[in-house]
Amino acid sequence: MNEQAIQSIVEEIVTRLTGSSGKDHSIPMAVSARHCHLSQRDLEILFGSGYQLTKKADLSQPGQFAANETITIAGPRGSLEKVRVLGPARNITQVEVSRTDSIKLGLNPPLRESGNIEGSSPVTLIGPKGSIYKKEGLIIAQAHIHMAPEDAETFGVKNGEYVKVEAVGERPISFGNVLIRISPRYRLEMHIDTDEANAGLITGKTAGRLVRQEESI
Repeated sequence: MNEQAIQSIVEEIVTRLTGSSGKDHSIPMAVSARHCHLSQRDLEILFGSGYQLTKKADLSQPGQFAANETITIAGPRGSLEKVRVLGPARNITQVEVSRTDSIKLGLNPPLRESGNIEGSSPVTLIGPKGSIYKKEGLIIAQAHIHMAPEDAETFGVKNGEYVKVEAVGERPISFGNVLIRISPRYRLEMHIDTDEANAGLITGKTAGRLVRQEESI
């Protein structure tokens, strides 16, 4: 067998194992601190009739921004102040916290994909103009990767698929059951919460390496 044939076999094996061409396709990792997405109705309850969010800074995902506005979220055991509101306003209100945050609140939110709040934890939201008790809406967000369709093709993954990601940093750590979310609106980035980041000493400069889920079994 000649050298070219051997190289072709090696490249095919690498492609099957990594779901890519064998090149070093790293994924930037972002730490998502506690935050809140508000519906327009709830925004007006908390901040006043007709209120509109004001932009503090753009986020990495196109069209998303951190607002100047913050709220307090409360549970039976305690509260968390200055929780950042992210914009623009959404159809439903959703609050995302870490497990450590939930212990301080005295609540037990489920681990969920963003947007899936049915049957999730209740929470009280407090703003400068009013407060509201939500029967559901508090979650711990499932670690996930935003990517555009061309990124998905590069990594060989599909929307809704779960993968493993190995973080390359001061304290190497692996994340399992990382959800793939694909949209033309997305920019390549993995989102984890502060507990996950602290476990791996992960900062905004940390990158991850995607591994197909079946490799970790």
